[in-house]
Amino acid sequence: MAEKRKNKITSQSITREYKATSQLEAEAASLNWVAALVTAVVVLAGACLNRLIEGTWEQWNIYIIIVTALAANLCFFGIKIANQWERAVVLRLGKFKSLKGPGPFFIIPIIETVVRSVDMRIRSTDFSSESTLTKDTVPVNVDAICFWMVWDAKKAILEVENFYLAIILSAQTALRDIIGTHQLSELLTHREKLGKRLQEILDEKTNPWGITIQSVEIRDIILPKDLEDAMSKEAQAERERHARIILGTAEVEIAEKFAQA
Repeated sequence: MAEKRKNKITSQSITREYKATSQLEAEAASLNWVAALVTAVVVLAGACLNRLIEGTWEQWNIYIIIVTALAANLCFFGIKIANQWERAVVLRLGKFKSLKGPGPFFIIPIIETVVRSVDMRIRSTDFSSESTLTKDTVPVNVDAICFWMVWDAKKAILEVENFYLAIILSAQTALRDIIGTHQLSELLTHREKLGKRLQEILDEKTNPWGITIQSVEIRDIILPKDLEDAMSKEAQAERERHARIILGTAEVEIAEKFAQA
């Protein structure tokens, strides 16, 4: 029950983080210095044109004001910039229009909107599975890390509501399945092999979302304290037994040498 509650809280926090990131990226794509600069130039050009027509700075032509205001708003809200590693998803009247970026691009205000700028770089995500039973019924906590990237921004936005949360939940589910089908000894000795299997499972799951899983690494396997102590004692006993065998062999060899002498 506690684990379910913790997973629920984790999912909620991830969702809030994803939405906050989406909002910040959308705002960053909405306001930029290029748009502000072009808007200022348009306003200045309108003022100079009015000065040439009216011959004074004090009297303004209503048509020039309207045209200048429309052009300024069009530039300020229509000019966007996407960074080298970003692709902006543009909708027109609620339907997918195109992917924009990298660099400056233009949208028609009101009619078109940038719903999100997607980071196309390789990213890393931590995930874990707590108190999961292995095939030989040993409860373990496993920490892992997943390296992934978005290769199709359109699919990542349109095919799944929250691809970041979907990756984490899929990774946690796949990790629990892997743990449940392997014995403890296999988990401890074949981490690289299990990580490769996790990568294949997740890549098959996320590929329809326009996301590829580069690799999965199992970082730590935490055993119950009592089992860890028992294994430590067993290892200590094995080392002592091995030391006694070596000591006994040495004593026999010494005795033989004395006998030969």
